[in-house]
Amino acid sequence: MTEQDRSSTPEQEADAGGRRGSGRRGSARRAGPLAVVGRTLVLGVSLAVFGTCGFTWYTYHSLAAGITTSHALDPVKQAAPPRPTDSAGHLDTSVNVLLIGLDSRRDQDGRSLPQAVLENDLHAGSSSDIGGYNTNTLILMHIPANGGKVEAFSIPRDDYVDLVNAPGQPKLGKHKIKEAYDRAKYQAVNQLTAQGVTDPVELEHRSREAGRQATLLTVQNMLQVPIDHFAEVNLIGFYHVAQALGPIEVCLKKAVKDPIVARTSTRVGHGSGADFPAGPQFLNAAQSLSFVRQRYNLPNGDLDRTQRQQAFLAGVTKQLRDQGVFGDLGRMQGLLDAVKQDVVIDDSWKLLDFAQQVPDLTGGNVEFHTLGSVLSQPDLGGSDGDVNIVDVAKIRAQVKQTIGDTDSTPPAPPAGPSDVPSASPNATANANANADSTASATPGAGSSTGGPTTDTPAPDSGATATASPTSGTIADEFSGSAVDGGSIPCVY
Repeated sequence: MTEQDRSSTPEQEADAGGRRGSGRRGSARRAGPLAVVGRTLVLGVSLAVFGTCGFTWYTYHSLAAGITTSHALDPVKQAAPPRPTDSAGHLDTSVNVLLIGLDSRRDQDGRSLPQAVLENDLHAGSSSDIGGYNTNTLILMHIPANGGKVEAFSIPRDDYVDLVNAPGQPKLGKHKIKEAYDRAKYQAVNQLTAQGVTDPVELEHRSREAGRQATLLTVQNMLQVPIDHFAEVNLIGFYHVAQALGPIEVCLKKAVKDPIVARTSTRVGHGSGADFPAGPQFLNAAQSLSFVRQRYNLPNGDLDRTQRQQAFLAGVTKQLRDQGVFGDLGRMQGLLDAVKQDVVIDDSWKLLDFAQQVPDLTGGNVEFHTLGSVLSQPDLGGSDGDVNIVDVAKIRAQVKQTIGDTDSTPPAPPAGPSDVPSASPNATANANANADSTASATPGAGSSTGGPTTDTPAPDSGATATASPTSGTIADEFSGSAVDGGSIPCVY
C-alpha cells in the first residue's frame, strides 16, 4: 500500500557538563594566537557542517514531502538477478530506474478524472475506463556508477512475454507486457474484496501495489537486470509535468493530423487530437500529451509513438540542462510541487543521493534505444489481438552489451550507435501493423463494474497517413536509431 515518505532527523545533543580543568588557579595560561585561530577554525568548520546538514535535511524533506511512495520493490529486489562484478571482483554499483507511464484516467485514489479534463485537456476520451491500467510507456534507464553516458531502453508495449506476478499470487500467463499491471491489479481487487476489504480507496491503493509489483517483476525477468528504483506517472501527471516545464521543443519530419473520433455505444473512439506542422516547434501541455500518445496516422504506429516519447524526453533533458533547473533549488521545488501529487516512487529512493548522478542525465548525456528483435506480429485474437513475438534472448544480449560498454572502464568512453540484433531469418517484413488494429480486452479493476475494460483501436477514419520511411526487417524498424538526449531529434 502506498504511503507518504516519513523520515526523522537525528537529534543533535551537546554535552554541557564538561569540566573546565582541575589545575591550580595560578597555572592557567592565556591561549596563544595559534590556539585561538585553531579553535576558531574548528568552530567555523563545525558550524559549516551543521549548517550544511541542516540545509540538506531541509532540502530533502522539502522536495520529498507529499510524494507518494511504494513498497512494490520489496519482492522485486528479492528476485533480482545477481549484479555483475569486474575482473577485480568489485561489485557493479550502477543504478537502474524503470519509468512507468500508466494509461489510467483515474487519480491515485481511484476517482475518475473530471470529464472536462479528459476531453479538453488530455484529449483522452470521455470515459475513465478507456485503457484500464495498461502501462503504455516502459523505459529502463541505466545510470553508470562511473558517471558515463546514461542508456535508456524503451520496451514496446505490445511485446508478448511471460507476465510475472508477485510470489504466492496467481499466475498471469503470457500476454502483452503492458497488461501486467492491469491483470495483477484486477486479480488483487477480487482477492481483497473476497477478504472483506470494501473501502474503495484502500482497494485502489493495495491493488495498484500488486500492479506495480507485476510490472517490475515482468520487466526485470525479461531484461535480466536488477531494478533499483522506479517512478510511475499517469496521464494527468504527464500533463502536469508538461505544464510545469513550460513549452517543450520537438521536431517533426512531416506534418501530422490525428483527429479525435468520439466513442459511442457502437463505435470505439480513438485519436489523440495531434495536429502539427513539419519542422521544429514548441508544444504546450495538451499538445505534448497528443504528441506522445499519437499512434494512428503514422507510418509505423507504435514504433513511431515510442520514438516520439524518446524525442519528448530528449527535449525535456535539454530544457532542464539549458535552464539549469537542478542547480536552482527554487525551480526544482516549484517543478516537484506541481507534479508530486501525480507521481509514485519507491520508498527506498533517496532523492539527494540520486541527484549526485543526475547531472549526466539532465546534461543531455543520455541515449535512448528501442528494444527490437521482433520475429513476427500475429493476430492472436481474443483479448490479446496483435502482438509482437520477440526474441527475448537477443533483447537481453542487446541490453547487456550496451550497458556493459558504459560500465567497463572509468570514465566511460562516448557511446557509439547502439548494436541492434539482426533479424531472424523468419522475420516478417511488414512493419505497418505495429498499431493495435484489433480488439484487445484487458481486465480493468478500475471500471465501475469491476470487469474487463477495453483498449480497442478503430479502423482509420479517413485521415491521410504518410508513407513508411523505412524498409527491411521488423526487428530493424522496431529498434530504429538511437535518440540523443542532448539534442532535439526530428521524428515522424
